[in-house]
Order: sequence, then structure tokens, then C-alpha cells
Amino acid sequence: MTATYKNISHLLTLALTLMLTSTLSSCVDEEEYPDSPNGNFEALWHIIDEHYCFFDYKQKEYGLDWNEVYERYKKQFNDRMTDNQQFEVLANMLSELRDGHVNIYAPFNTARNWSWHEDFPRNCSDTLIRKYLDTDYRIAGGLQYRILDDNIGYIRYPSFQNAIGEGNLDEIFVYLAACNGIIIDIRDNGGGVLTTAEQLAGRFTNETITVGYMQHKTGKGHNDFSALEEQQLKPSKGVRWQKKVVVLTNRSVFSAANEFVKYMKCCPNAIIVGDRTGGGAGLPFSSELPNGWSIRFSACPMYDRDKQSTEFGIEPDYHVDITDDDFKRGKDTIIEFARKM
Repeated sequence: MTATYKNISHLLTLALTLMLTSTLSSCVDEEEYPDSPNGNFEALWHIIDEHYCFFDYKQKEYGLDWNEVYERYKKQFNDRMTDNQQFEVLANMLSELRDGHVNIYAPFNTARNWSWHEDFPRNCSDTLIRKYLDTDYRIAGGLQYRILDDNIGYIRYPSFQNAIGEGNLDEIFVYLAACNGIIIDIRDNGGGVLTTAEQLAGRFTNETITVGYMQHKTGKGHNDFSALEEQQLKPSKGVRWQKKVVVLTNRSVFSAANEFVKYMKCCPNAIIVGDRTGGGAGLPFSSELPNGWSIRFSACPMYDRDKQSTEFGIEPDYHVDITDDDFKRGKDTIIEFARKM
């Protein structure tokens, strides 16, 4: 990986597929270990040790020591363990990484770490969103949108899993052109296709802007990385929005949606309102254990324009929570704050 890539789309071709929350995009070759509980443990620990990308960052954030993790969990393995016992202990070991992009996929379960949103207020209500959308909202390319009664455009986009047509986006922004501003609500958006996030964000800049940086693993050492490579956001060739736009976030905004917030932070008329995002700033790669279970892990770190990691989320410009009083009155505090802005 010696070539220099200057825009987001080129960077992401290295991952073969750009699904940040889907099944793994690329595989790494590993040393062979026996198909036994101890063999699976050794294989998993070494896969992560040689390819995971956030060891230094997480050591600084909360004191992660991967060698200490090895010593502590190795004692829990023996060759009489059942598959369920192996899965539980391996999952517990991976939870030490506190990474929503790290998973084990077995035929009977998927190990995951969702503490990035489970330990926080949801700050999103489907019941309230339905009140704002009503029943006559429009749908295009996975986006739901309408004009609210104060002439504010409201766009609900719950997932980046599905691609958006450029024609869809043109029609949406032409329809909302008379609005004083628009709200893009991506709360509970767990990610999807990263180029789709780039595509939508490109509607809010008139020039190419640097939105962040990316690195690639170059060796098995914890600090073996390429030089920082720019992520650049290019303006769309379609209809671009020139007025104010407010992006709504909560802790369940993750992965490609987290990157979208990172891009929008760099756009001139954008304001972020709500709760801190959930993070997920590593492109995932994959491998396999001797018993056939699949492993997903973060392998390529991404940073914001200030070269800071967003693995644990991005702070909004205005932190707003849904209040109990507003909820009882059928009001979404975060949407109402955005409408006033």
C-alpha cells in the first residue's frame, strides 16, 4: 500500500467493499493453529495483536494492555471446553477492546460490543419521529422527507446501507429549495456504505475540502502504519444546498454515519445537534479461526481534520437531550432545538 490517495473514494477501494457495518471486506492470512480451544485462543489473540489498529490509542484512553489480556485469558482455556464456553470466553476477551467493529461470527451467535450506545440515553423516539413525518412524507433512495409547518425541511435517514441515486438527491433538494433551512436526522443510523455518506455530504460544500486522514497497517507491530493520507470531500456535481443545515445525532450514530458527521463538521453551513456519536473510526478487515468462526476487527484507523481519532465518537456543536416533559407533550427536544436554529 505505497500509493498516495487524495480522496475518500480512492482510499476506500483498498478495502474492496465499503460496508463498515456489514460482513468483512477483506481477509488477512494467518499462521496455522490447531482446531482446539487453545488453538482458537492463540489464533484469535495473535490475529488481533498483529492487525488491530487502535492499541496505542486505547492504552492511552483506558489503559488497555493486550499482553496482560493474553495472560489473563489463557488461564481460562482447556481442551475440554464446549463451543459455547469457547465462544463466551473469546467474546469476553474481545470486549476488552471496546470496539463496535470487533465481532466473532459463530453459527449459533455473534459476539459484539455495543457499550458505545447501550450505556447512554437513546435520545431518539420512533413514536415522536412519526409525528413529525406524519403520513404524507416523501420517500426517495432510503430517505424520508417533508417540509415542516415552519418552512423547515426535515430529512430522516436511518441507515447508509442502501445507495442513494444522484437523481434522488437532486429531486429532494429541489423540492426543499424554498425552505429556510433543513434538518438531517441520522439518529440511530448504525452506518453502512461509506461512499454514500461521502455522496450526501458532497451536497454541502462548494469546494474540495480536507475532512480527515487515514492510515494503513504496514506490518505486524502495534505501531506499523503508513503515513497519514488525506481524506478529501469533493463537491457534488448535482444540486448543492447553500443554506443552513442541522445534523441530528445520538450515541447510536456509528461507523459510516460517524464519518458523515465528521465530513459535515467541515462543511461551512452545517451545525451538529444532539448527543455525542458512538464512534467506529476503523475500517474493518476479517480473518478466520481454526474452527471456521469468522473474525472482524478494525484494521485501518481514520482521523478527523485535526488528526484526532473519532473511534469513541464526535461531540456535537450543541449537546441536547430529549426531556421527559417534552416527550410527554409529544415533542422531540432535539428536533425543536434544531428548528429554532
